[in-house]
Amino acid sequence: MTHGVCRIMSRYVRVATISFSGAGGSAAERVERNRRAALELAEQAACDNPDIVCLPEFFNVLGCSNYVEHAETVPGPTTELFGDFARRHNTHVVLGMPERKGDRVYNSAVLIDRSGKPVGSYHKMHPTIGEIEAGITPGVECPVFETDFGRVGMAICFDLNFRDVMEDMARGKPELVVFSSMYRGGLQAQIWAHDFSVFLVSAITGPHSVIVNPLGRVLAMSEAYNPIVSRVINLDYVVCHIDFNHLRWAPLKQKYGEQAELEVASPEAKFILYSHHPDVTVHDMVREFGLETLDAYWRRANAARASALNGKSTSPLAPQSLSETHRRPCQIG
Repeated sequence: MTHGVCRIMSRYVRVATISFSGAGGSAAERVERNRRAALELAEQAACDNPDIVCLPEFFNVLGCSNYVEHAETVPGPTTELFGDFARRHNTHVVLGMPERKGDRVYNSAVLIDRSGKPVGSYHKMHPTIGEIEAGITPGVECPVFETDFGRVGMAICFDLNFRDVMEDMARGKPELVVFSSMYRGGLQAQIWAHDFSVFLVSAITGPHSVIVNPLGRVLAMSEAYNPIVSRVINLDYVVCHIDFNHLRWAPLKQKYGEQAELEVASPEAKFILYSHHPDVTVHDMVREFGLETLDAYWRRANAARASALNGKSTSPLAPQSLSETHRRPCQIG
């Protein structure tokens, strides 16, 4: 819910993802059959009132020998069909499809908003060699789109092997990354979510589409008999290192109780703090209790290293512990 101009509280978002491997049929009717079969699954997903529904890479041309030939403009038949769906169900949709722009064809993920209008496209930055030989043009940037629930980035299949995609996207500070793909990604998808502190949802052309949290933990996974999975996530979160911050946990919980949720990943020495408070954001809690976010900790660590290399004895100060200044803050890393 939103209060005032810039304060966004407890941003609960229902994410739905669909595993879809194509509808088959003759070559002449395959694209239309794919669209209609995927729409039937999307209608099922809409029963949960999702805020965003995600479909796999090239979902509308699966089984087509020449997918470039079936590339569409945006708007076009596929985005119009799913734009109507988005409008009727008041949801966003991500469509993995070949997109024609002028004389070029891209492997695109197209974001449609609740009104049914295309917001924009991400063009796959790293098409496979086979895609490039078939006529797919590589994209050159990774935009992050502002929606009414948060910042959304997108990546496609082979992109997952190239860190420059997520590093480029990270400049836009995404909170949710949609990964449309032909392959599962597995551990790689979890690593992206963990390393860049984002929620990641994959939409795969087979079982095992996943919803992953910013600690790299899988929250939900599709199966052969359950191609649609959805989960409510809270985008009012922050990821921190355990170092120095662990002394704040007790007083934080004493004040806010269940409205301040801590999810601790001891092996990685990190934790997520979620705010479930109707009037206090997670960043309000960070400021109130002097927590240090993960990015701030990395910056301070790098500054200390630079000072040491320059022969200086001083380094940026650690946050002061609340009432336990006699105790040395734990350092795990």
